[in-house]
Amino acid sequence: MDFDIEDLVGRYVAVWNEADPVLRRDAVADLWAQDGMELVESTLFRGHAELETRVTHAYKEFVEERKFAVTSANDVFGHHDGVTFTLQLTTADGEVAWAARVVLIVGEDELIRYDYHFTVQPLTA
Repeated sequence: MDFDIEDLVGRYVAVWNEADPVLRRDAVADLWAQDGMELVESTLFRGHAELETRVTHAYKEFVEERKFAVTSANDVFGHHDGVTFTLQLTTADGEVAWAARVVLIVGEDELIRYDYHFTVQPLTA
């Protein structure tokens, strides 16, 4: 692994909080491979168009409407082509309302090929 995993996770978290649709679309293209996938318990999103739609819907529901911030639990770890960390929905007062363990598989081009989300109990301090 010859890339900065903290930078990757920082950009990943930022895309879910991005209000500007053009910047959000560009960030999706800069993070995921053209045929990259996100897999959640109920759905698979494949390719930039589906991923952009997914991120946009999540932004509108959780950030814009419900006023959560998407954050990382600062528990990033990786080796070879895999990166894992906890993604969170955080309230304005810092309470974690939801969490998922994210596993990213990254290609040689440093773009996300596979993005798995596993809902977990929020981490406690």
